[in-house]
Amino acid sequence: MERDEQTYSIIGAAMTVHRELGHGFLEAVYQDALEIEFQHLGISYLREVELPVCYRGNRLSTGYRADFLCYGTTIVELKALDRIASREESQLLNYLKASGKEKGLLINFGGSSLEHKRMVCAVNLRQSA
Repeated sequence: MERDEQTYSIIGAAMTVHRELGHGFLEAVYQDALEIEFQHLGISYLREVELPVCYRGNRLSTGYRADFLCYGTTIVELKALDRIASREESQLLNYLKASGKEKGLLINFGGSSLEHKRMVCAVNLRQSA
């Protein structure tokens, strides 16, 4: 399996933030800090990316908002929980399906060690609205 340099750079940035701040802060604090780290490392990103959901070619009024979209290809969802569970994994999978992106990272700053999970989804629910 080939190493995904972009994914590793995002995880590395998150590790730096976690090492500096530790655990216990709100998710928004980690999001702000991670944005600074992305800028420092030259990681291209968009923050608070809207992910519309479509059904039968119609855009629904309810959609999602991802914490970051990095490199135009990877959705990054942040958490500050004791541990991530299937609920958070399902959330990221839904973000991937809604956006049409294949790669996602679920990053949890809530524990004494940084927790991360890389997810890949080949199913694309995105339809033109």
